Amino acid sequence: MSIIDDFLKDAREHMDKSVDATRGKFGSVRTGRASPALLDRINVDYYGAQTPLKQLATVSAPEARLLTVQPYDKSSIKAIERSILESDVGLTPNNDGSIIRLQVPELTEERRRQLVKVVRGLAEEGKVAIRNIRRDTMHDLRELRDAGEAGSDDEHRAEEALQKLTDEKVKELDAVLKAKEEEILEV
Repeated sequence: MSIIDDFLKDAREHMDKSVDATRGKFGSVRTGRASPALLDRINVDYYGAQTPLKQLATVSAPEARLLTVQPYDKSSIKAIERSILESDVGLTPNNDGSIIRLQVPELTEERRRQLVKVVRGLAEEGKVAIRNIRRDTMHDLRELRDAGEAGSDDEHRAEEALQKLTDEKVKELDAVLKAKEEEILEV
């Protein structure tokens, strides 16, 4: 039954992308150490266009608690500074006219707990996305059966394989979540 295999392969690819997307979102959640990924979600109003920060500047982490942002165009430094201030990263920019420095403060216990809640919410969004992929694929399999293109035994086997795949991806997300929680809570 190659059409069923195609559906399952498609579902696996989509679920992999959901896990990767969640992993990427985890990268933008601040832990105690500086990481250029913290600024990935920041867009800057550059001559009237919302432009991703990484297209306007080089972001690096020269020290464990310091990020530097070096704009390619010095005239954009004020706009970049404003975008960082207005974002949800919680860092205060310091600029000397050519480079912006961001001190990453030590996280308080309370802030760590808040960040754990944030990553749990992101993980839940990822799980919902995986379950939605399962639901859509199940729907496609039922349509195949109803159209007479697949027998109910084949459909049942495919649904079992799909459920196993879903469980596997949810478990993978849980492992990624656990690692991120430990990273956040590590003092």
